[in-house]
Amino acid sequence: MNATYIQNSIAQLKTEIFMDVRHRTLQKYTGAPVLDENQLFYLLVPFLNGEEWQQEQREAAITVGIVYAALAAHDHIKELDATSKEQQLTVLAGDFYSGRYYEILAMSGNVALIRNLSQGIVSRCEHQIKVYEAKQRTVEQWCSSISNIESGLIAKFFELYALHQYIPIMEKSLLILRLEREWAMYQRGQKSLMSKVLEQSALQTGATFNSVLQDKIARLKTELLQVIAQASFLQSDVKQALQARVDASIASTNG
Repeated sequence: MNATYIQNSIAQLKTEIFMDVRHRTLQKYTGAPVLDENQLFYLLVPFLNGEEWQQEQREAAITVGIVYAALAAHDHIKELDATSKEQQLTVLAGDFYSGRYYEILAMSGNVALIRNLSQGIVSRCEHQIKVYEAKQRTVEQWCSSISNIESGLIAKFFELYALHQYIPIMEKSLLILRLEREWAMYQRGQKSLMSKVLEQSALQTGATFNSVLQDKIARLKTELLQVIAQASFLQSDVKQALQARVDASIASTNG
């Protein structure tokens, strides 16, 4: 397995997701559904590692991707100017994608998947709501919420198909990537709601946003590399691919 095979696998999954939610008008005004290739990669890691991956797992993975696309569409609504045609259609796109995954889940009859994803969506939304609450929280508590937002649905998918051993690697990896995005945006003067609450929590301890995030990212990467090295269930080429993602992330941060 090489980088080309991995990228082709991600591209194929992305195409299958697009095919299930394609709509000419929505695509014209809002573009293709927003899909995070890192999330798709970690969703596919068990398959790349040779785990059983029958049609049911494939369809379930596609559904997870559609759920993320629906949630991402709603996440991308601007706080202001939500009355433009593009913004209104973005809302409708999120609703349309939601309808598609409800329809696919209902047609599949996979009650366990319906239950797990429903629980995952509720939990994710609860953690996103926290940024609007007045309650003070620690940086670690915010990181726990970010981890749920980024990886909770994939964790539910892994739990359903007894792939629990992949969860720590996936959770740490996606948390690192999200924290790095928040740090990069902050450096450019673009503060998200999440970076604002992280900054407030850092200031409460007498630290700075930069120092807290850089320290947290460095510790997570050290932990992740240890987990990957000790994961005897991983094939050597999959370990190399996971290692390469961490190395690329380190290079990006240092650059």
